[in-house]
Amino acid sequence: MIKAVFFDLYQTLVSFDPPREELQAQALSDFGIRVKPEALRHPLLKADEYFYQENARSPLSKRSPQDKIAVYSQYQTIVLKEAGIEPSRELIGGIMGKWQKLQFKLVLFDDVVPLLTDLKNRGLILGLISNVDRDMTPLLEKLGLAPLLQVIITSQDTGYTKPQPEIFQEALRQAKVRASEAIYVGDQYQIDILGAQKAGIQGVLLDRGGYFNELSDCRRIQSLYQLAEHLKQ
Repeated sequence: MIKAVFFDLYQTLVSFDPPREELQAQALSDFGIRVKPEALRHPLLKADEYFYQENARSPLSKRSPQDKIAVYSQYQTIVLKEAGIEPSRELIGGIMGKWQKLQFKLVLFDDVVPLLTDLKNRGLILGLISNVDRDMTPLLEKLGLAPLLQVIITSQDTGYTKPQPEIFQEALRQAKVRASEAIYVGDQYQIDILGAQKAGIQGVLLDRGGYFNELSDCRRIQSLYQLAEHLKQ
């Protein structure tokens, strides 16, 4: 029986407003490159995978300014290549400069509060496991998530980052449940799903864009509402 459900934060519970693909399209348009925002969603997800793996290997907060620039430069290189755009050094540098000036805020996906409220009303323990290097309390309170989460685990608190099993094991310890009694929901296969599986936790991939049809070794959902149905089975 499932007793606890843990979630990733970025692109699982929280998104950007305006959406990242719109911000990226806006930055490209300033250089005369016209791309529809929806055509940038998958390239951004591919770049996210690289970024999260790099951060797991060595947290960016502990790297030199030069290393940080190199990671963000490679991130943009991946986005551009995946979108079919030549990633020249000038374009990459220009886009990175534009991103530093763009204005956006963090918002919840529409399905988050209804789903978390439903699960909490069922008596499930809800938690967050995220690779972040700062105190998340102000953001979670601002978004209205704090009252819905009983367990909050970050890489800053534990000293471990996903996909290391120790960060998932700490969530299990605080929730006082066994691995077989928990589910972890995230949007990244390598970091979230494989990390959870290494800790013995069932991983559920939140594939909002429907980009990972080829995956067959984990449960895949396109909306958090589908998680509610999954838990009833």
